[in-house]
Amino acid sequence: MGTTDPVKTVLVTGATGFIGRHLVPDLVDRGHTVRAMTRHPETYDGPGEPVAGDVSDPGSLAAPLEGVDVAVYLVHSLDDDAFEERDAEAAKAFGLAAAASGVRQIVYLGGLGKDDADLSPHLRSRREVERLLGEAGVPVTTLRAAIVVGAGGISWEMTRQLIKNLPGMVVPKWASTRTQPIALDDVVRYLAGVIGREEAYGRAFEIGGPDQLSYVDMLQQAAEVIDGHRVPIVTVPVLTPRLSSYWISFVTNVDATTGRNLIESMGTEVIVTDHAIRDLVPGEPLTYAEAVRRAIAEDAGG
Repeated sequence: MGTTDPVKTVLVTGATGFIGRHLVPDLVDRGHTVRAMTRHPETYDGPGEPVAGDVSDPGSLAAPLEGVDVAVYLVHSLDDDAFEERDAEAAKAFGLAAAASGVRQIVYLGGLGKDDADLSPHLRSRREVERLLGEAGVPVTTLRAAIVVGAGGISWEMTRQLIKNLPGMVVPKWASTRTQPIALDDVVRYLAGVIGREEAYGRAFEIGGPDQLSYVDMLQQAAEVIDGHRVPIVTVPVLTPRLSSYWISFVTNVDATTGRNLIESMGTEVIVTDHAIRDLVPGEPLTYAEAVRRAIAEDAGG
């Protein structure tokens, strides 16, 4: 099974975000000393030690990284039109600060997609962040995922609210593109599973659930779980990502900029082709339907 470093302290950036707020308690339960990095530590009420830090402010990074063995990088700027530039600058600064602090490993949640594909700006940015995080010499372990299904996730909120608010839908042709969604619980399990694993240093792993589905399939399966029946869906060729994002922001509470940046990625097929993560972190991932059921239960406070 390989070797695991004796991890003393793990820093989780984006600790109050969608992934971070689920990862921090898991790491604490596993016995790690966890620092939860946030711009507002005074309002943090989760487990671990809250520490102040902002990846867009390089001068704020030295203190939270001091004495850290592994840093988990879970931040992005999808709600900004200039997100590629902002994310690149933040990743470079974080990598430099991590190297200066003696961090042994950076764990990053990136985006799934073939390296030789015509990647969207969002997926292209995720690849650039991978590279820049490790530029100063700290080994980076990247987990590349497609849509993460869980309560509070942007993609799940789009799905849930579309089903809730519309009796039927007209969707663009990219909605027939295949993807491989993954349950939030499995993302947390894989992130925790690679921390301190020497054989994971400097490697990128593809992660996904067992189901390869189009976005139409995902909407239909989620509707069956939520309402017990499928919804009428018509595919049309004329909706651009920009028009789609305005429609999404009108029907849901997802803002147009974030929606457009995500939608531009949906025309790229993102399927797991390398299953090496299964050898490193064994266990069967949850089905899409089960991920939906868990998301609904958490939304309901269960």
